[in-house]
Amino acid sequence: MADSRMLQKVWAGLAQELFELRLPSGHWRGELAPSPLATATAISTLATFLRALATCHSNSEHRLAAPQRERLQQAILRGTRFLLSCQNRDGGWGDTDRSRSNIATAYLVLAALTLAKNPGPPTTEWSAAVSALESFIGRHNGLEGLRARYGSDKTFVAPIMTNLALAGLVNWRDVPPLPFELAAFPQRLYRFLRLPVVSYAIPALVTVGQVRFHFAPSGMPGWRMVRQAVREATLAVVRQMQPESGGFLEAVPLTAFVVMSLCGMGRAESPITTRGIEFLLQLQRPSGAWPVDSDLAVWTSTLAANALHASGVKDILRFVSLDWLLECQHRRRHPFTGAAPGGWAWTDQPGGVPDADDTSGALLAIAALWQEISPASRLLVFQAARQAIQWLLNLQNPDGGWPTFCRGWGRLPFDRSGVDLTAHAIRALLTWRKIVSARGGAIADRRPADGPAEAALPIGMESAIDKGIRFLRKQQREDGSWLPLWFGNEWAENEENPIYGTAKTILAFCDAGMKTDSCARRAVDWLRRRQRSDGEWHAFSEQPGTEEQWEIPPCAGVEETALALSALGEYWDGQDDPPEYPRGLAALAAAVRDGRHRTPAPIGLYFARLWYYERVYPIVFALEAIGKALQRRGVSPPPLDIRCLNDTPG
Repeated sequence: MADSRMLQKVWAGLAQELFELRLPSGHWRGELAPSPLATATAISTLATFLRALATCHSNSEHRLAAPQRERLQQAILRGTRFLLSCQNRDGGWGDTDRSRSNIATAYLVLAALTLAKNPGPPTTEWSAAVSALESFIGRHNGLEGLRARYGSDKTFVAPIMTNLALAGLVNWRDVPPLPFELAAFPQRLYRFLRLPVVSYAIPALVTVGQVRFHFAPSGMPGWRMVRQAVREATLAVVRQMQPESGGFLEAVPLTAFVVMSLCGMGRAESPITTRGIEFLLQLQRPSGAWPVDSDLAVWTSTLAANALHASGVKDILRFVSLDWLLECQHRRRHPFTGAAPGGWAWTDQPGGVPDADDTSGALLAIAALWQEISPASRLLVFQAARQAIQWLLNLQNPDGGWPTFCRGWGRLPFDRSGVDLTAHAIRALLTWRKIVSARGGAIADRRPADGPAEAALPIGMESAIDKGIRFLRKQQREDGSWLPLWFGNEWAENEENPIYGTAKTILAFCDAGMKTDSCARRAVDWLRRRQRSDGEWHAFSEQPGTEEQWEIPPCAGVEETALALSALGEYWDGQDDPPEYPRGLAALAAAVRDGRHRTPAPIGLYFARLWYYERVYPIVFALEAIGKALQRRGVSPPPLDIRCLNDTPG
């Protein structure tokens, strides 16, 4: 049994750690996992860039100053050393330095090591690593295993095969051809063209498709001429999509695939290439590793704000900058997806793209700050919220669920409606409906009865919520659980994480006042059954399921335990504690005291099903779960006296 005083102490320690990671400007940048996968793609790109400059006819190698060449070569060397330091015992590599080996990352590392060894002979360490890696690839069915991993989705398999072809490891005819010419159509038509890649992969569709066409052109002369004629037009689409930072979606793998493809077909001097190379160089860490993306600044900051609010903290504006959150809202139509103004992306960097999950999180965060906002500011804040709500309503799919980026794309996995996205959007809409209802429909304190329309919520919210609930009902599995789209667990069956999806959906039913609904009851029963004998929740089974159980990190379960407790605490609010709840709290508190929350587990899924972990996740998830437990007991969180900050956010 975890007593309240002990829980207060644990909560205060988590809050202190969270605020030590906070920037003085009032938000969290977070820290994404070092990624062997991203590192391999970056190494291959830099090596291909140097090779392209050295072989092109424009004598470009003489215009690349010696310090610039040295910078590139040192980046490759540091990246290679990082890769060699984190090879798994089975000879492969995983997406993160804590991940199970997989065939996709294994092939990308093989291509990187092959491209990076020139000039000069390979070292003994390099040779041993490659030999073990080739054995791993052979045991996992080589290229057939790679193709089987992704099925009909060519978003990732085509770029990987392109990387292998650039390294001389496969024939260009083995690379899947991509219809880059479809990018010449107006953006509004993309969802009708049945593209073989997801909505966010248009730059890769164009450049990977073009480099394959460059080395293995179509057999029919007439069709070759058509494709040749639209090459420049489709590259212009890519140039338009490239942000100021140079990184497409701020993502290392996507940017790397675009740039290495351009270099492969002799476009090393393209502005797209030079900006992409600089993006990669800027993002390399002192360890030599690259993360999969610049950061998740908006996502982690809204998670932190919402966890503080759920814990009953009354002065969140001391720690979270409302001005920064509002500045992160996108105010113009986005060139990448064509998204209308009003949404939030996962980052404040220029390559971020508005999406449903981050927009919902931001709406909840500014709602959490509502009571602390001055009356003069409320109408301005509400107008931002109203625009975001309309953005969400316009994004909702016909099936009632919410997709990530684009309405109507549903053929490939990461474009479909998601349970986690839908539950989050419903909670955001319900929260703002409650705010407006509490004020009798008036937001500005002195708004006349016939005041401006922008002080009212958008039409269609009630219908959208009802459709979203119906979608969640249809997606519930027979055992009572739900599966999320953007989170998983490498060690669970089918790499799924039903604990995340179920916990987030229970919260939506609670916010909707539907705790007695059969879907909610079945979900809670499922969570109760999934608690392990040690009091924790894990997405993998109680007993080891594979001979590779040694790979499971000691931190596993902190995030899932916290998520389950947050949902159950909300569901059982005002009721006596069932036995699972205090046992879970005691287990979570013990994990925090042991420091396991400082080693996050790779439960996050990035684009094209790439694993990542985020340093903030276990801290903020545990903070929210324990804060809710204190609230249920009528105990206030301890006062926050954060002395490590230089200033107070506005």
